[in-house]
Amino acid sequence: MKLSLVLSTHAAQFEAVALKGELDDNVAKIAGWGYDGVELAVRDPSLVSADELAVLAARHDVEVPALGTGQAWGEEQLSFTSADPDVREAAIARIKSHIPLSARLDAVIIIGLIRGITPEGQSHAESMALFSDAMRQCAEAAVPDGVRFAIEPLNRYETDLIHTTQEGLAFLDRVGLDNVGLLLDTFHMNIEEPSLPGALMMSGDRTFHVHLADSNRWYPGAGHVDFEAVVDTLDKIGYQGYLSGEFLPKPDADTAAQKAIATMKPLVVL
Repeated sequence: MKLSLVLSTHAAQFEAVALKGELDDNVAKIAGWGYDGVELAVRDPSLVSADELAVLAARHDVEVPALGTGQAWGEEQLSFTSADPDVREAAIARIKSHIPLSARLDAVIIIGLIRGITPEGQSHAESMALFSDAMRQCAEAAVPDGVRFAIEPLNRYETDLIHTTQEGLAFLDRVGLDNVGLLLDTFHMNIEEPSLPGALMMSGDRTFHVHLADSNRWYPGAGHVDFEAVVDTLDKIGYQGYLSGEFLPKPDADTAAQKAIATMKPLVVL
């Protein structure tokens, strides 16, 4: 297992990303702190150069394990489940536009809040049907490039669509494509799961990516999540991917990033 940190390529409203913008300086810092990778939060792939990002990562000897897409919802309100078909089509087109970038960087595409929230007058079942249809379209388009997607179960206060690992696995079965798996986030799991190790065991080899934040959404070690148990369980299921820090910049971004790796590195290298 390796450690990465989320870095937004541009300024964004989403608070639970410690570092934003100033790519060269921030990638240099992340590498200097000992992280193996940099997960990039990218609102719109047309605003970045895949080749330049690949060169930047290589220069600092880090990988890009995943691409976050949630800012398209947070900044533009694009979603797979909007009541407006034009918005839904725009969301699908935006996610498909991540495929070349993902292929260039060998990064999984994260599907978080781009799924949206059920709008007034639309049933939960209708939203889930729209979500699964949109996800299937994106995943099918990505098959020729070998690109994978990771669906992130989110807590009940952020969306009404997929809160738990069990619900996530049922959704994967509904989509029915091998290049779609789960992203499990310890902050959301702490709210929704009766047992973090139990949820991780349930997900097994369908776990494509992992996000790290403590129970209070601060850096690992600032709350009560048992990260040793998390890592031990991931080891048991044979997970060999990235654990990526996505947490609030508290008390400040640099301190949070350094404290996170101080907590996680000894667990990962055991």
